[in-house]
Amino acid sequence: MKSTLHLACAALAALAVTSGAPAAQEPAPMTYAIVGARVVPVSGPAIADGTVVFTGDRITAVGVGASVPAGAIRIDGAGLTVYPGLIDMGSTAGVAVPAAPRSDTVRTTEDQERAKRAAILRPHVRVADHVNAADAALERAAAAGITSVLALPPGDTLRGQSALLLTSIGADAPQIGAVADDRRAPMVVRSPVALHVSFAGRPGGANGYPVSLMGGIAFVRQAFLDAQHHGAAVAYAGRTRTAAPAGDAALDALQPALDGTLPVAFEAASAREILRALAMARAFSFTPMITNALEAGAVASDLRAANARVIVSLNFPARLPSLAPDADEPLETLRRRANAPKTPAALQTAGVPFAFASDGLGDPKDFLRHAAKAVAEGLPADAALRALTLQAATMAGAADRLGSIDAGKLANLVVTTGDLFEEKTTIAHVFVAGQPVTLDAADAGARRAAP
Repeated sequence: MKSTLHLACAALAALAVTSGAPAAQEPAPMTYAIVGARVVPVSGPAIADGTVVFTGDRITAVGVGASVPAGAIRIDGAGLTVYPGLIDMGSTAGVAVPAAPRSDTVRTTEDQERAKRAAILRPHVRVADHVNAADAALERAAAAGITSVLALPPGDTLRGQSALLLTSIGADAPQIGAVADDRRAPMVVRSPVALHVSFAGRPGGANGYPVSLMGGIAFVRQAFLDAQHHGAAVAYAGRTRTAAPAGDAALDALQPALDGTLPVAFEAASAREILRALAMARAFSFTPMITNALEAGAVASDLRAANARVIVSLNFPARLPSLAPDADEPLETLRRRANAPKTPAALQTAGVPFAFASDGLGDPKDFLRHAAKAVAEGLPADAALRALTLQAATMAGAADRLGSIDAGKLANLVVTTGDLFEEKTTIAHVFVAGQPVTLDAADAGARRAAP
């Protein structure tokens, strides 16, 4: 009897909740239509007088005379050009990974060595777990037409796993409950994208380990050998029902790279560093990706033979502002500065797939400006656009959602007053996942300053 009464009370309580005032509901998604614009879908030929329709976060129709639903917000596209949103394949925007432990805060030699190891052996760090949705750098990137970024883990050596993020998700939706929604998860398009590795040794100091390039390479190689042994021991224990080895988050995180399911992105600027990275990739049968890659053009044939993908830094070398106007510079420095903008054209000629990264550029507007420099140095404009959009999305494993203007994909769009790489072109509108981005008034002037 007591059980029956308890169930009846529960049913009445539920009825009281459902029969009261109607629950709060999210508003219907907005529909936009950019009508009569030049549309450059990238996945196909340009459309001279096209219409792009999107509802919520998805593109619903693209083409000449595409049907515009009743109630849609119409944007007159006369004189405007619509491109897919730009993708920055190397940025620290939106990343808030905790700092590695310092070895000078421990007492014993063993603890100090463990702290040094932990500072540079961090493959288990996932950027997607440490997204800072309120980072103003994301807002600035969105206003410059960058609608998604490959967010990189900080640090040295075995740094961690990157994630592809949207640069904006619009305003908060009305809250139904008292606890605010987590805004980080909707920003993540794909995670992980790659495991990021660098060889550079660090100068001496409390955490200066390893201190040489040779030491850095040796540490990375040994870490992967240790991970191979660890993985084999775990597999053996599973087959034989014997005791498994102690868990190790770092070595466990290296297993997807070793089995070929997670690309390994080696940071390598010079031709010699790139060849070292390719040699290690061959030794472990990695799926190689090269980042920074300022001298990749010099070893383009090697990259092609290795089936490597390249992310070219658009943070081109520049003359140090501290140098006197008449100060001499080494010939190698001058050569590297002159050749860096030519690298994308060399990769294109060799048939090596590549994308672009801001890689520490201070102003997001320089991302497109420097891509225009590569066009001026021989890269075809359509290849540059593809590297900024669909090719970048393909390299990030997200071409089904980003990189082109096609029905069903996210409505990441940049609307300009002219050709993307023309100096006088300005950005008129930016949409990220169908949400309009507020453009800073300071960005309403010239899109690209004189080189």
